[in-house]
Amino acid sequence: MDKQELKLILNEGEGYKIEFKESITDIEREIVAFANSSGGKILLGISNDGKIKGISITNELKSRIQDMANHCKPKAHILFEAIDNVLIINVKEGIDKPYSCSSGFYIRIGPNAQKMARDEIIEFIKSEGKIRFDELIEPRFSYPKDIDKGKIRAFLRLAGISAKTSAEKALINLNAAEQQEGKIIVNNAGVLFFAKQPQRFIPWSVFTVALFKDMEGVDIIDRKEITGSLFEIVDSVMDFVKLYAKVAYRFTGNPQRENIYEYPFDAIREAVINSVAHKYYFEHGHNTILRFLPDRIRIENYWAKPKTFRIGSTVLRRNPIICELFARIHFGEKMGTGFRRMKDICKRENSPMPEIEYDECYFYIIFKQSHEYLKMAGKKQIEQEDDILNTRQQNAFLFAQKNGSISIQEYIEINKVSDKTARIDLKEMVKMGIFKKEGITTGLKFKLTSVNFGNLR
Repeated sequence: MDKQELKLILNEGEGYKIEFKESITDIEREIVAFANSSGGKILLGISNDGKIKGISITNELKSRIQDMANHCKPKAHILFEAIDNVLIINVKEGIDKPYSCSSGFYIRIGPNAQKMARDEIIEFIKSEGKIRFDELIEPRFSYPKDIDKGKIRAFLRLAGISAKTSAEKALINLNAAEQQEGKIIVNNAGVLFFAKQPQRFIPWSVFTVALFKDMEGVDIIDRKEITGSLFEIVDSVMDFVKLYAKVAYRFTGNPQRENIYEYPFDAIREAVINSVAHKYYFEHGHNTILRFLPDRIRIENYWAKPKTFRIGSTVLRRNPIICELFARIHFGEKMGTGFRRMKDICKRENSPMPEIEYDECYFYIIFKQSHEYLKMAGKKQIEQEDDILNTRQQNAFLFAQKNGSISIQEYIEINKVSDKTARIDLKEMVKMGIFKKEGITTGLKFKLTSVNFGNLR
């Protein structure tokens, strides 16, 4: 590393492979986290905000740090570099994971070392040996012939990084490429963000968008196959959504009217980013799809469900370089809080919470029309205090209005869902006081209560 590279890193700040430390306090945690992830650099003598504080680099200091690495289990491999009064500790990705120090097991999540809980350690051990798609080299890609330097400049501008640095150094420092025997070798993350034609190398990175006339999603009005770099794809998908989303107007007495949009655009954008960032790119036969239906938007993604995944509590680290690149241009954050942000946006905009559905292979997120938009548009909705029924539950409500009750099997048949989903939905409706259970096991029925929840026409 030279002084120019150091300056570039300081300007970019901490990230998935970069950690700033003023002292050696807790440095063994950072060493273990990098060894358990993709390796990285610890810059000793740098404050958290990227200011050079300096440190006295002595053989004794190096020896203390080496002892800490040696006492990791198993031993972590590190190398030292020095630039003036900054000590760079290069931590190699471990070949015998997981690594631990005296205080436990750690892994790199965005710009932080995060301690792993018991179940996370078990899952980590199970998943090790799986290759990360975004780190693999695309052998057909040739640098500089296939690279789009305009996309690199656009990315650096979005990230607030000086565009004066060379394309080669930018790619290397962004972990999108590495130098081998004097050649620049670009990985799949680099291809997806900076290739002239990313889909020439990774054709299944296309994002399909479709507008439907009917509720069932059969009669297509418009359909597009969106290509380009991942950050271009996100913008193009949102252009499609905004083109067809409806708007109501509120006149407040001010010169400018207030627009009430049908859907929470910022939340949908967050979902689109998540869908391309966490996509299971080893599956070549499925595009990510956004279906724009008359009363909802549904995003469908092939994801290969992790064994211990739980919405809102599990941080999915499928494509860490892609996630880091998105975070650099402020397309989402680094800490896996996308679902929480979507919910916060929907709450702020008085929209229904996004509905999440998934199985072993596919992940779906559904956005319903804004309550405020429906109110302005003169449409009805079923409400019980703050609880809003999803589409499946509305179908069940209407069925029970006609028939007096509904069984689990009837719920499955009218909604085409699994037994598990049916039971979860019906349990929620019981909690809301809409249904009460009658009978047991095979004779179990869910009967409408006497409470009036309104009528759908």
